[in-house]
Amino acid sequence: MSSSSFATAPVLSDAALPVAYEAHEGLTSTPRTLSPWLFYDEAGSQLFEQITQLPEYYLTRTERSLFLAHADEILSSLGSSLTIAELGAGSAAKTGTLLKALTSLQEFVLYQPIDISPTALDEARESLERDIPRCTVAPQVANYITESFAIHRPAGCRVLALYIGSSIGNFSPSEAREILANLADQLEPGDALLLGTDLAPGPNKSVERLIAAYNDAAGVTAAFNRNILTRLNRDLGANFQPGKFRHRALWNAAASRIEMHLESIVSQNVYIPANAASPALDLHFEAGETIHTENSYKFTPASIDELLEDSGFAATKVFTDPDNLFAVTLANVI
Repeated sequence: MSSSSFATAPVLSDAALPVAYEAHEGLTSTPRTLSPWLFYDEAGSQLFEQITQLPEYYLTRTERSLFLAHADEILSSLGSSLTIAELGAGSAAKTGTLLKALTSLQEFVLYQPIDISPTALDEARESLERDIPRCTVAPQVANYITESFAIHRPAGCRVLALYIGSSIGNFSPSEAREILANLADQLEPGDALLLGTDLAPGPNKSVERLIAAYNDAAGVTAAFNRNILTRLNRDLGANFQPGKFRHRALWNAAASRIEMHLESIVSQNVYIPANAASPALDLHFEAGETIHTENSYKFTPASIDELLEDSGFAATKVFTDPDNLFAVTLANVI
């Protein structure tokens, strides 16, 4: 029986066309890859929210603690009349700390979250407008990597752009520069960026602790990783069997990054029907062959400064926790 026997080509929506293009480009490359933005369908976004609450995943709670400790200092240094725009906002759970602090400095706050998940944005708008009455949420559903987006500037306001959660670490150095440079093009002198970055291993941060954050004991990250295959089945009519792929998390010291892979447990064939963005793909995976699904780059103070300077920003203040696990950097537009 051929590998195509169980796959039926769906009629692709406009939203699924980039998925098809990415699947074709990544799965026909050597080695095989899939872009991490494919993680964030509705199920993937929910799994990621679960990851942020895991005991091994120190990133979210450490960044939140920095916001709680320094929100007033960050916002007061920028003056009054701010609007906040956030790339990859998700449910905006941490951002509420900043928004609450800003409402103590100005009468009304416009918050502009930009995310690929409409469900996450709906949750963010509902919870924030309920909990912060003087906050208006104006979401945009967009993949800020592949689609255009616009930041609205109310009269007399400056923009504080957020790119937090170490999301910038999911991209290669050149891609990260391009993302931040595109953001800088929408900003003006006097605007600012708040950038969250996970720090490289050091005296108080072992490689083992870092790997555990991407390979938790409960298997939530493994489910998150395999969900990318479930998405390709749903969106493209592929016939991946996610249970035949193993989640792997590795530390690449030379590149200063965590890598996530899906490793084929057995020799197997996978079929993806033809669609408007791609011819049919009949893929063979050897046992042990992997799909590289994510990089998570880890930064040093020097590499943070270099990234910002190359992208049109200049760091003005860096906030870190006592163990130097995570950094939040405030930067001005050059």
